[in-house]
Amino acid sequence: MLNLCSLVYETMVVQESISGATREGGLAPALELCLEGKPMRILVVEDEKKVAAFLRKGLEQEAYSVEVANNGKRALQQALSEPYDLIILDLLLPGLDGISVLRELRRQHVLAPVLILTARKEVDDRVSGLDAGADDYLVKPFAFAELLARVRALLRRQGSDRSATLQMADLTVDPVTHQVTRGERHLELTPREFAVLDYLLRNAGRVMTRTLIAEHVWDYHFDSDTNLIDVYVKRLREKLEAGDEKRLLHTVRGIGYVMREDAR
Repeated sequence: MLNLCSLVYETMVVQESISGATREGGLAPALELCLEGKPMRILVVEDEKKVAAFLRKGLEQEAYSVEVANNGKRALQQALSEPYDLIILDLLLPGLDGISVLRELRRQHVLAPVLILTARKEVDDRVSGLDAGADDYLVKPFAFAELLARVRALLRRQGSDRSATLQMADLTVDPVTHQVTRGERHLELTPREFAVLDYLLRNAGRVMTRTLIAEHVWDYHFDSDTNLIDVYVKRLREKLEAGDEKRLLHTVRGIGYVMREDAR
């Protein structure tokens, strides 16, 4: 499988061949595209397999991209080498405890918000976690709805461009609450449909290949030769145009899809 940046660069070359224009700047634009348009990324640091699987499944159903680390050393390695929008951190970890992981992340200027999720419920434990650099603290057992609310609040508080509302014509998408409206209509999207729309809208005006969509919305081992991408786009387009609004999601035959206001 080609790595993601290679796929982005391949798309740029295809687009240039269609338009006849040459993009200046060498590999910089390709590298920029690699960093844009991904679903919000969450690192779950949890050594209990059942809890980790539960968190991963629930968050992925909400269209977040989730990775799991099952010990402190691995969590530290991942968080220092990959950018995450949020880290959910257990304290009782093998190898390196959660407080030590958190302190090291802050020492190395990793600013991603951290939500501590632990069975420790004493006030002193909460104070220690918050003083070490945590942004929030949730005690096990917990209600998943409350966890989601805290995740949304932390992402909103982060105030980055990734959490800013996306808009095109009368279409509005909130990446934090996952609310989508078209004019006065509220659109009910599945998590996958939302992830596809979010990715295409973040790359508005750029033709995204089916492979790129699969790599961002699913995972690196997704079989992009199937027609599943086309099925999701068809359903998404039907919802976007249910009120006879003008088309925003266009097909570029033989290549992929693009979000733009006027058909070309």
